[in-house]
Amino acid sequence: MRFGIAIAAAAAALSLAACDSSADKAAEQQADAIENSTEAQADSLEQKADAVEAGAAATPAGQAAADASATTLEQKADAVEQAGDAQADAVEQKAGAAE
Repeated sequence: MRFGIAIAAAAAALSLAACDSSADKAAEQQADAIENSTEAQADSLEQKADAVEAGAAATPAGQAAADASATTLEQKADAVEQAGDAQADAVEQKAGAAE
């Protein structure tokens, strides 16, 4: 997942370099802010998932419950990140269509 983030960041940097107009630059900055915010939210959820797994009870039932909670948190993190990416893409597309 982190590799995907690095690729997305590289793609964003390349697309930023191609932007000429101030509207494009403003849209790119807004999209970056959205991506950064949702990525931070996703990272927070992933850290919570890691903490749940690390603090899991020694019993198999406790471990299973912790695994389920961690999986749910990781899924939420993925959903938050995907929603942020989609929202950022929409901002960029709207700016591109306005030209």
